[in-house]
Amino acid sequence: MENYYHYFNRQVMLWGEETQASLQRKKIAIVGSGGLGSSLVIALGASGVGAIDLIDFDEVSTHNIHRQIAFTVGDEGKFKAEVAAELAMRRCPFVKVTPHVMPFETFAGEERRYDLILDATDNLPSRAQIDAYAKRIGCPWVYGSVEAFNGQVCFIDKSSFDAFRIMEREPAGIAAPIVMHIASLQANLALRYLAGESVKKDLLYYLYFNDEGELVTQKFKMPV
Repeated sequence: MENYYHYFNRQVMLWGEETQASLQRKKIAIVGSGGLGSSLVIALGASGVGAIDLIDFDEVSTHNIHRQIAFTVGDEGKFKAEVAAELAMRRCPFVKVTPHVMPFETFAGEERRYDLILDATDNLPSRAQIDAYAKRIGCPWVYGSVEAFNGQVCFIDKSSFDAFRIMEREPAGIAAPIVMHIASLQANLALRYLAGESVKKDLLYYLYFNDEGELVTQKFKMPV
């Protein structure tokens, strides 16, 4: 275990060997391996979460690469989940990332058990499916979304996803840094929860830059 604790030296300094070792026994699912998902699997894999299931059926396209940090030019046409899983395991030898190249609806047809599920999708129907699946297996999940220079994050435990049901509309573009920013917030919530630290649940964080370039954070209590 000497190499293990040496690899995670700075986190061991933060919360000790026992907590760090407990992360090795955790299992999570990340639904989507694009912008949010590729950042999440890198961050949480390198933090010591022992087992990660990565679900995504999509392939890398050229227009993905600028904001989806797991991919580089030359990855076009490869399955995102497979590329991201391989990268995460190259960066950290103590994590097992299993890619599932299939729609989440197919994946959710099998009973599985997780300590936490993370949403890295880009549409409301998929998030509604994640919520239904998480409620069915009794597992909390972390919602995240990005658009333009805006983002939302929520650790969903008892709240209902019905609050997110809005009219369909065409999404705006996305700035690459906001994707990494929101993924970082999701990863921090996840890591705190998995490490046994306190986490504020069912509270929606909405972050945006106003017209003067100020970063504004608003908080909304989700209905339970």
